[in-house]
Order: sequence, then C-alpha cells, then structure tokens
Amino acid sequence: MLNLDTHILLDAFSDQASSREKKILSSQSWCISAIVLWEISKLIQLKRIEVDLDSPEFVNNLAHVHIWPLDLQVARMSTLLDFKSDPADEIIAATSIVHQIPLLTRDKKIRKSKIVPLTR
Repeated sequence: MLNLDTHILLDAFSDQASSREKKILSSQSWCISAIVLWEISKLIQLKRIEVDLDSPEFVNNLAHVHIWPLDLQVARMSTLLDFKSDPADEIIAATSIVHQIPLLTRDKKIRKSKIVPLTR
C-alpha cells in the first residue's frame, strides 16, 4: 500500500503523474490521509485547481482509495516530525509513520525526512 500526497493523488486521477510515479502507482494499492480531501476542497475553493468532486469519475476513483482518519496517534506524531511544513503535509507524513506505509510525494521538505517512510 502507498500513501499518496494530495498532488500525487490528483495527478494520478488525471493521468498526469510522471512515468516513474505511474510505475510505482501501478504496483500497489493506494491510501490517503483524510486531510487530503480537505486540501483538495480548499484548492478548489481557492480556484487553484478545477476538480468536480461529484463527478462519477472522481467518486469512482476515490472509492478505490483507502482513507485513513485523523486520529490521536496521527495528531501527536504530526508534532514530532523532523521537518516543519504546512499542517496538511505534516498530517500526511504522520499518517505514513503511524501506519508504516511509504509516502509518495514530491515535497522536498518531506523527502529530506529521516523518519517518514518514503517510496524511492
């Protein structure tokens, strides 16, 4: 299983992932932190992306993705990271640590972490 950050998920859904990412994505099932759904909604609200959350395609794609809740363990871990970022990214990274699932991300701050399990 792979934990996907927000932009990786969006790019995977729109077939915009890089060839390297597509290869990694095709090899395992996907999961996300619940905060990714909030972040997508905010990006839509801010008009940074155009996604129809109610479209059958989006709903069908999302049905195949496991969604991890924001729970006490993840909240605590998000305060113990070895990097500082926006809260959504910290929660996404903490989700990977708590559930011991590699994170697929392009985020340079997260990729420098020594404690977040990452895809290589």
